[in-house]
Amino acid sequence: MTTVVDVEFERYHAPNTLGVHETKPRLSWRLANTPPGFQQRGYEVELTEERLGSQQTILATARRTCTLSTLVLWPFDTPLRSRQRVSVRVRVWDEADILTGWSDPALLEVGLLNRADWACERITSPWASDVSGPGPEDLYRKSFSVTASVARARLYVTAQGLYEAEVNGQRIGDYFLAPGWTAYDGRLQYQTYDVSSALSRGPNCLGIRVAEGWFCGRIGFEGGHRNIWGQHPSLMAQLEIAYSDGRVQRICTDASWTVAKGPIRLAEIYDGEKYDATLEVPFWSSAEASPTTTPPSSTWEPAVPISPLPDSVQLVAGFGEPVRRIETVQPVQKILSPSGKTIVDFGQNLVGYVRLKRLCGPRGCKVTLSHAEVLENGELSTRPLRQCKATDEYTLKGAAEGELYEPRFTFHGFRYAQIDGWPGDLDLASIEAVVCHTDMKSAGSFECSDRLLNKLYQNVCWGMRGNFLSVPTDCPQRDERLGWTGDVALFVPTAVLIYDCFSMLKNWLIDVEHDQGVLDGVPPMVSPNATLPDPVWCRRVPCAIWHDVTILAPWSLYQETGDVSILAQQYNSMLTWMRVLPRNKTGATHLWDTSIFQLGDWLDPAAPPDQPWKSATDAKMVANMFLIHSLDLMSKISGLLGREPDQGHFTAEAAACRAEFHQEYVTPNGRIASDTQAAYALAIGLDILTQQQQRARAGARLAELARKNAFRIGTGFAGTPFVCEALAATGHLQVAYAMLLETACPSWLYPVTMGATTVWERWDGLLPPDGRVNPGEMTSFNHYALGAVAKFLHERVAGLRRLEPGWTRCRVAPAVGARFTRASASHVTPRGAVSCAWHTRADDGGGMEVMHLDVSVPYGTAVEVVLPTETGERQETVGAGTWSFETMFKGNYEWPVLPLKPKS
Repeated sequence: MTTVVDVEFERYHAPNTLGVHETKPRLSWRLANTPPGFQQRGYEVELTEERLGSQQTILATARRTCTLSTLVLWPFDTPLRSRQRVSVRVRVWDEADILTGWSDPALLEVGLLNRADWACERITSPWASDVSGPGPEDLYRKSFSVTASVARARLYVTAQGLYEAEVNGQRIGDYFLAPGWTAYDGRLQYQTYDVSSALSRGPNCLGIRVAEGWFCGRIGFEGGHRNIWGQHPSLMAQLEIAYSDGRVQRICTDASWTVAKGPIRLAEIYDGEKYDATLEVPFWSSAEASPTTTPPSSTWEPAVPISPLPDSVQLVAGFGEPVRRIETVQPVQKILSPSGKTIVDFGQNLVGYVRLKRLCGPRGCKVTLSHAEVLENGELSTRPLRQCKATDEYTLKGAAEGELYEPRFTFHGFRYAQIDGWPGDLDLASIEAVVCHTDMKSAGSFECSDRLLNKLYQNVCWGMRGNFLSVPTDCPQRDERLGWTGDVALFVPTAVLIYDCFSMLKNWLIDVEHDQGVLDGVPPMVSPNATLPDPVWCRRVPCAIWHDVTILAPWSLYQETGDVSILAQQYNSMLTWMRVLPRNKTGATHLWDTSIFQLGDWLDPAAPPDQPWKSATDAKMVANMFLIHSLDLMSKISGLLGREPDQGHFTAEAAACRAEFHQEYVTPNGRIASDTQAAYALAIGLDILTQQQQRARAGARLAELARKNAFRIGTGFAGTPFVCEALAATGHLQVAYAMLLETACPSWLYPVTMGATTVWERWDGLLPPDGRVNPGEMTSFNHYALGAVAKFLHERVAGLRRLEPGWTRCRVAPAVGARFTRASASHVTPRGAVSCAWHTRADDGGGMEVMHLDVSVPYGTAVEVVLPTETGERQETVGAGTWSFETMFKGNYEWPVLPLKPKS
């Protein structure tokens, strides 16, 4: 029997539906157990208000004849208001007018929509103006009394810095590094917590820790800067208690709060955290604490109200999921280094921190944890961290029952942790790693018969998790960890297959547009723009790919979801970039200004370690390829948004740009000025070539270059996402597989053979043959960019590919070849999970092979199934349900593909 499940408001996944900024949220639902031929003809939505004391009032019902089930417009006239708590139920009917049952109710509570809803003051510590370097955390507290039965209590809180809240000695919420990183000069996010059960009648206490975080701690490229967005942290908090008798009590930050310095003496993103347990304030956030109880080095003093948050800074809930502590990883071995250091190996390069448990030792004993991604000569390799200490320190208080420590306001990228000062013998059961990242839902999977490829895919997933922490960063370990726009511009098509990152990237793109406005229309290289104080990196210098993120990322999000609103949200940002992008003044006036420096195919494996921009591929040619691609997309986007004049303009611009590009860089037969893997991969992948003859010749030349290079990769940052698909799309699938399965350096599998558990920044992060660390200054072992090949694994090896935006139509077409005998992939689409799994076996005779394929399709999706046959292929289209197919074919492809060798 058909049932309605997974009802959602916009893209908010439970439990992240408390305190959102929505007044007319779109609704989505999925249909399960649909019989063959079922078609939704209409739907009914019931809106209920959740009042105090568990009272419920049905506000309205809406009934529509409509086949949509995703992102359905809010069907009610009255918008939601601040603090309103509602639920909706949905049911649908089919073409026979048979109704389903009601879905389970989906809950949503609106946050504080207007600045006038905030009654609190912005406060800071009295010593804030005296701090010139990194300082300790501030502990803020406020005692109050609860006078009656509590029906509902909400804490609205944010900080310019990082915070953690406690009520009556108990941690509130599970967010890590709240309120998250935004362009603080444009937006500050706040969070809403349900603290109803944490309060009790009588005396209560609200305590909030505040540290510097990204806001005023050291951050940025080449060592970074302090105080980029402000000189010191500040706090805004508003506790609203609704009593059963209808009264409302507000506890707001103001001069009545008190503040003291806490036991966290250093809280730095780059350098780590120092916690001195001898300076702890017992019961500091509990009602029974005496206001005179202080750490030895400070006193409780009145908090200082400061000027209100400027009107130019939006105070918003944000759209992205919060960063959370997701899982723990246990150590796999304890190593004694050649110098006598104790090093713990967690077996996985991860992002988070080390938690110490059952730590027993004398008062004042210091335990130091140093972090690194790799070992070199048996010791921690810290040189790649550059100006980043990545060190946590815990000073014991001497508790007889043992002590627990985990950092609150820092994170590290590491596989290895060196432990110094541990009292006694280190028991591995007393230590574990805590994995932290934005709490995205898993959206895809891949597995095949090749063990190394499976490990590569896992590495891509781990790398994405570690680098999607509040914003999409470039690396999580060194003195950088910035939202580089170029990395994510090229990786989003892969990212959306692995995790549901739409909301996070939607949230980040708002900051990209804000920073773009600060830079007079030129998008930032990193966002939030931590390079603002730096005269070199903050220059308004345009750069292809990096700045094309304004178009490439929203387009990929639209393709994944079919949600045109992301294009509308970012359209002005796109237009602005196209308007300010500098063109030649003479000659080829539709191409990039030739005087502009371009990063191009960054980190080409042939580039010198200390000069990663020196690719074998002409960087300005690469820039123009992406310009053509952006213009093509702008034509499509403006058409989707009903901007016909814009569409006509961009269509003409793309044609003119492509024509000038061909005159400058392409021969009539399809040879390209830069005779490199990246040049041909981009020309094919970005659809630059105008004639089929040119495309075929470019594919043949790309295959020839791959074979001449013994199938080792010859592309950097720009070309890598396209090279395998370009080969496959032009009839050279087995060459693509040969590159994919190559293990010699440089290749995707070389790092896997060297023990990598994430994707490296450089193809040769560890140099062959002995594993020395690459001497280049930029040597991260957790970058996701080169992992964009995971999209090829989904689409070619497993055969699962989206054909239309939002996955309303997709294809399952296993590309048989190499030594693959099985593969499977799954993806959670807006309408549910689609999956395929195939395996082959040899037939009893005649040199034939048998393929068995299983396909699972959700309601609302059509799948084209393409199967190999003895004479070619056959195609069948299926709808919702589970389907099995079997076919016989002859594997008449060349394998192994042989490299081209010079004639003797």
